[in-house]
Amino acid sequence: MNAQRPYENIPDVRDGLNVKERTVLYCLKELEEARDGRNVPTAMLYGRVVEHVDMSIDELQAILQRFVGVGNS
Repeated sequence: MNAQRPYENIPDVRDGLNVKERTVLYCLKELEEARDGRNVPTAMLYGRVVEHVDMSIDELQAILQRFVGVGNS
């Protein structure tokens, strides 16, 4: 667990998102606006996300898969 952010993985009571999930959504929104609504490449998104939080590529992929519902039964 990160000593600087001990509550990083606890979902917020307002919307159920944790810090990493919220950061991914924020970066995705910013990049989509900068690209005039076009799709954002995952590599570009990852580059922006790691400027804000420490995250592996696998973590990003897992978050994106949860957002689109891949693997949910």
